Amino acid sequence: MHQVLIVDDERPVQIAIKKLGEWDRFNIDKTYYAENGREALMIMNEVRPAIVFVDINMPIMSGIELMKKAAETNVNCRFIVISGYDDFSYAQKSIRYGASDYLLKPVVKSELNAAIERVMKDLYPNEVFDAANSSSDFTAEEVAEIIKTTIENNYSDNIRLQDFADKYFFSKEYLSRLFKSINGIGISEYLTEVRMKRAGELLRQPDIKITDIAQRVGYPDKNYFSKAFHSYYNMTPSAYRKEMI
Repeated sequence: MHQVLIVDDERPVQIAIKKLGEWDRFNIDKTYYAENGREALMIMNEVRPAIVFVDINMPIMSGIELMKKAAETNVNCRFIVISGYDDFSYAQKSIRYGASDYLLKPVVKSELNAAIERVMKDLYPNEVFDAANSSSDFTAEEVAEIIKTTIENNYSDNIRLQDFADKYFFSKEYLSRLFKSINGIGISEYLTEVRMKRAGELLRQPDIKITDIAQRVGYPDKNYFSKAFHSYYNMTPSAYRKEMI
């Protein structure tokens, strides 16, 4: 059986890699964690992992420095870089210092396991790695769509990005960046947009009190709702109602 080391200063990333990896398939039975390169070097000398997943930007010692140090000390392992930067220069440096693969955050399950398979087949050509069973794990793209649908159907609720991050094992930062890249608008901005459009519809009905409208679109505080509405429409709810009716 083999061992892996996940080196990243963000715990959600560590959890995501651990959750998405098909470890049994690759005869990997132990996973170790480190938050910086210096800590990783000590663990690598102690447990000799087959694969080290490493972030580029970390405190104390970066991923590039870690790979360089490992090469100098002849540590026999393979590196898979997990980076938030789609930058050719980073990829170049990673390959120069021995990285076997370069994956972008947020981690995609199929890409992660394909990279693991390439490394393990190269390291252990005589071992057989069977195909894994299908999994119900969600990709980051699917989670972004879930967030969008949740906002559209439950805009009156207290929607917290942290809840999605905890449930699906992606960090808030990755989900936020991905959501914006897909939809062209940030999560909080999209939530505000959905709420304000609905508020506009309700204000066209004169029998509904503004206080009730505020609560129905997710603002228990009428004053806070009025400020948000004014920021979006550049007029107060009352002025909007008079103009639209």
